[in-house]
Amino acid sequence: MSAGASGGPGAGGPGGGGAAGAAGGNAAWFHRARRVIPGGVDSPVRSFAAVGGTPYTVARGQGAYVWDVEGRRYLDLVQSYGAVLLGHAHPAVTEAVLRAARDGTTFGAPSRGEVLLAEAICDRVPGCEQVRLVSSGTEATMSAVRVARGATGRDRVVKFDGCYHGHADALLAGGGSGVATLGLPGSAGVPAGAVADTVVVPYNQVPEIDDRVACVIVEPVAANMGLVPPAPGFLQGLRRACDDAGVLLVFDEVITGFRVGPGGASALTGVRPDLWCFGKVIGGGLPVGAFGGRRDVLGVLAPDGPVYQAGTLSGNPLATAAGLAVLEHVAPADHRDLADRVAAFAADLAAAIGGAGLDVQVPVVGPLVGLFFAPEPVGDHRQARASAASGTYARFFAAMLRRQVALAPGPYEALFPGLAHGRHELDEVVAAAGDAAAEVAAVGAGRGPAAAG
Repeated sequence: MSAGASGGPGAGGPGGGGAAGAAGGNAAWFHRARRVIPGGVDSPVRSFAAVGGTPYTVARGQGAYVWDVEGRRYLDLVQSYGAVLLGHAHPAVTEAVLRAARDGTTFGAPSRGEVLLAEAICDRVPGCEQVRLVSSGTEATMSAVRVARGATGRDRVVKFDGCYHGHADALLAGGGSGVATLGLPGSAGVPAGAVADTVVVPYNQVPEIDDRVACVIVEPVAANMGLVPPAPGFLQGLRRACDDAGVLLVFDEVITGFRVGPGGASALTGVRPDLWCFGKVIGGGLPVGAFGGRRDVLGVLAPDGPVYQAGTLSGNPLATAAGLAVLEHVAPADHRDLADRVAAFAADLAAAIGGAGLDVQVPVVGPLVGLFFAPEPVGDHRQARASAASGTYARFFAAMLRRQVALAPGPYEALFPGLAHGRHELDEVVAAAGDAAAEVAAVGAGRGPAAAG
């Protein structure tokens, strides 16, 4: 397939203004949402609490772009926080979903699609012999931890500060992403007992592990505290430490799986875990998750074993059809081309922002891009928090949004350019970033208007 851009129609095109706009603007829709949805959002990461202003309400998307209810077009680097790889409303995905929907949307019985998607995942990830499909990344990580505890007979879980593994009680401690964005140490409503067996340690440091630990769960490329690559030797050291203590190593590849390459981060780094967690890309934009691993480890799952896990909508026909369409559509060459294009983009982005007078770090791993307003590279959650505390990201976010470039509304998320972002679109982002950075720098020097959202 071509890795070129999908530009889409201009503002005011189908689904842009007109009837959609007549129903109310962004402020009106957010007001309606706040009356019936807590905080006006169904996930806190969509809130503008960390950046100020009113969230835009999306009416439609196409390729690299989304349109809000007022008909305004944004060059979108959120891409549903990495769930979208081919671009919004890609024909391969939408047609697969339509075909599947004509045959029924859920059955509560085995279906062909779940077998085909499971085969596609196992074929692409060396060492992953079996997978079980679920409906979200949170379900995947929660279930993987349960499997690890059941397989080892141990209770303790080690996780890394700033890594987000979904909102299961035991894994919220030291979470990144929205937990960090909102300044929460974990969450109210989580009893102390739920995290009593969770040990939080610094990222990029191999911890001491003993025979009380069931598993170590880690993002092999941390993408929920900005983007923090694994330090040289970190994952290899973690693998050795787990082997020495008889501990299962769990890779949370909900973000990295099938985005950083056809075999995910384990293939990219050469480090093979015992259990994997997947999501996002494998659903093609529909709700999905999966956990998998060695056959002997997965053998503890019911009905064959004593570890119970279930889900009415697991292996949903629409989600499996969409995910399979993505995996079959993207070739290894597409991953390589995207990584090359994004590497050049990251260098240009750093030059544009730095040239405007702001301290910036733009780490890149494959097609994942980070953005830290900091003078030195960021290697852990403590350094990521220091970068976020400056408040520069919020001002830069608002300046970019005025230039119709949509970033995630929080400083702990990655940028997700995908196959719909061609050189033209990425050059547009760089140009907007240079202007936005100059505006933010001028405000900081007292030379321009306030840039609050």
